[in-house]
Parts: sequence; structure tokens; C-alpha cells
Amino acid sequence: MNEDQVKGVGEKVKGKINEGVGKVTDDPVQEAKGDAQQVEGEARKDLGDAKEDLKDATDDTAKP
Repeated sequence: MNEDQVKGVGEKVKGKINEGVGKVTDDPVQEAKGDAQQVEGEARKDLGDAKEDLKDATDDTAKP
């Protein structure tokens, strides 16, 4: 797992928490912030996944 994957998952978790706090406190701004964090986290995780896939593909082609 690379840094982008870890940070992406962390951002998704923070977003889920913010979304939940927004729902409980009836704060649509907090809820929207949580939704945005989840989207950002998913994008960062996807970037990390792509980097990992590229690294794996490069490692496979480098083997004799």
C-alpha cells in the first residue's frame, strides 16, 4: 500500500465522520463537507491504486 492509498482511505474516513456529525447536528454545510472529503479521498485512493498497478506492471516486465 502506498502513501496515496493510505491518505485516501484516511480522508474517506474523516469525510464519513463529518457527514455523520452533520446529519446528527442537522448541519447541511458539515454534511456537504463530509461528502466532499469522501469524494476527494476516493480520488486519492484511486490515484494510489493506479500508481501501485503501474509499479506492479513495471516490476513484472523487468523480470527475465
